[in-house]
Amino acid sequence: MSDYDFDLFVIGGGSGGVRAARMAAQRGQRVALAEVLGNSGLGGTCVNVGCIPKKLYSYAAHYSEAFEEARGFGWQLGEARFDWATLKANRAQEISRLNSVYANLLSGSGVTRMDGFARLVGDHEIELATLHADGTPGHQRFSAAHVLIATGGTPHVPHFSGREHVITSNEVFDLEPFPKRLLIVGGGYIACEFASIFNGLGARVTQLYRGEQVLRGFDDEIRHFASAEIAKAGVDLHLNAGVVDIRKSDDGLVVRCEDGNTLTVDAALYATGRVPNTEGLGLDAVGVALGAKGEVIVDERYRTNVPHIFAVGDVTDRLQLTPVALGEAMVVVDELCGPAPGKTPRDMSYDFVPTAVFTHPSIGTVGLSEAQARERFGDVTIFRSEFKALKHTLSGRNERTLMKLVVDTKTDRVVGLHMVGAEAGEIVQGFAVALKAGATKAVFDSTVGIHPTAAEEFVTMREPVKRAATG
Repeated sequence: MSDYDFDLFVIGGGSGGVRAARMAAQRGQRVALAEVLGNSGLGGTCVNVGCIPKKLYSYAAHYSEAFEEARGFGWQLGEARFDWATLKANRAQEISRLNSVYANLLSGSGVTRMDGFARLVGDHEIELATLHADGTPGHQRFSAAHVLIATGGTPHVPHFSGREHVITSNEVFDLEPFPKRLLIVGGGYIACEFASIFNGLGARVTQLYRGEQVLRGFDDEIRHFASAEIAKAGVDLHLNAGVVDIRKSDDGLVVRCEDGNTLTVDAALYATGRVPNTEGLGLDAVGVALGAKGEVIVDERYRTNVPHIFAVGDVTDRLQLTPVALGEAMVVVDELCGPAPGKTPRDMSYDFVPTAVFTHPSIGTVGLSEAQARERFGDVTIFRSEFKALKHTLSGRNERTLMKLVVDTKTDRVVGLHMVGAEAGEIVQGFAVALKAGATKAVFDSTVGIHPTAAEEFVTMREPVKRAATG
């Protein structure tokens, strides 16, 4: 591999790319990583315009609820005021700090960092487009024994009249001014999260989704319960609804809906899915096979049909989760460098991958939905508990919590665990270990709960739901 400039050239500075680059460098590889930094920094979508800022804004939105709830616990509060500019500035400062952490991790590992747009121009050859200090474009070429594509995904906005007036999740964090009237189009986790966030921050939020229920792919009972709770919290949610066109007026954006109604808003956020970010990378020129959505097709070791080119993360359109990209990156590192001393080569399993949706209330889930379990196992047993959390007996809020276990009746193994309620992600993360280890319902039943907590409900459900099997 000494005939090449680098042993590994990583295109993309998100979580998967950074992890693969620094771990390969630590194992003695000569590694370069290219990312177009622009006005952002290292860390990709998750750090800059995804998981981290979204969770920070979700925390901010919860304070409006907390101020109201405090009265039931004896606190007398003055009028609370929210300052959008302060939140944006503090978020930007924290993201900048994380960008520096990523940069230091790469530099400390010996990775050569490059700021520019990298694309494949030949067998083992990469061209880097950069801007000189005077603003003129420049080009450099490098060779590499192996290339890793880790360019993530990008928001997708459908084509319609007025498309130029909408924003995506990339721009929503820095909207100016704060949108008092916000339209959100979409029904996935990003749309639902931002609906809860801006509703909590004080905007009047209207959410439109063309499907019969939001959060497609989640357990049906969880979808319906969460939808009702989100609406109960103040989001004006319309199902089986879509947009015909959007035009500008002196009073804002005028949105004409498919049912003939119109509404006027200050901003329109389209959260209608994400697509793999492969445009302009030169993959077709070197023969890398892509799927129908533009995703890079890879095998179980994340190798493309071109043997020296790999891909991980959202650009492969598998599970669009940061921890998944990190796990995939380590498989690639082991494939290129061999496993760490005393270790076996890593594999990436997509079974029992937990996830959370930071709506208000939040959702946590791991394993199979009830429908998926019935399709796979036939006979399943369902345990369900719905209740008002202890906190809300005094808070005055009418928020409710739902917990659900899906059990393979034949083996007694718990194959699905789902929750809607406060701190659902924190609770489900712990139970994910149990499901990954193959815990049975009997093990759940023999586990002592922590009282009083919501989490104890998962180990105290005894009576199954009387429900006829389907399928």
